[in-house]
Parts: sequence; C-alpha cells; structure tokens
Amino acid sequence: MAKAEVEVITSERRRRHWSQADKERIVAAALQPGATILGVARAFGVHSSQVFRWRQQLCGKEAAALGFAAVTIAADPHGAAAPTQGLIEVEIGTETKIRISGAADAATVTAVITALRAGSR
Repeated sequence: MAKAEVEVITSERRRRHWSQADKERIVAAALQPGATILGVARAFGVHSSQVFRWRQQLCGKEAAALGFAAVTIAADPHGAAAPTQGLIEVEIGTETKIRISGAADAATVTAVITALRAGSR
C-alpha cells in the first residue's frame, strides 16, 4: 500500500488574509510592463479577480480602468497627389469588348454607350 500525505487544517478560517504589504507587492508586479493579471495571479497563488479588485482599491477606479485611447486619423500628404485610376470594361457577346482605362468622366461613358446603341441598330 502506498503512503499518502495528508494535510490537516485545524483553523476555523477558510479564507486567506493578505497583508497590505502583500497586496501592494502583488499589484506592483501586475503593473510592470508586459505583466498579465493572470500570470501574476498564478505566480502568487491568487485568483485573478482578486488582483483586479486590489488594483482598483490601491490605484483608484480611473487608474485601474482599461479602455481605448483616442485616435485621430490624418490624411496622408503623399496619397492625395496620386490620381485615382479606374477601369470600365464592357463585353457585348463574345466578340466585342470595350475597355476605358484611367479616369473616365460621365461624358466619355455616355459617348461610348451612345456609340454602342447606334452600332447595334
């Protein structure tokens, strides 16, 4: 028969109580660059929700709140100089193809359609 190790808990308290210094040390570890709450919680044997709560209590709600940063999108100064290229391709049956490349204004497209209608009569 194998021997097993048994731990007997005689205390009536079931919750662990952390000192203020321990809480501060754990929260400080969580605030380090690259640290994750889950990683810090596992390293110290604490549940991650407890680390979140301690961080909120020690740093305040504003410092503990995560969110998005404000971003302003500016126009690209180099992108405005390049003209927009376009392509219009019309196929009529299997033998007729018309391709208009580059910037096609409404007058050019109208002239092509008018010419196609006149040729089909």
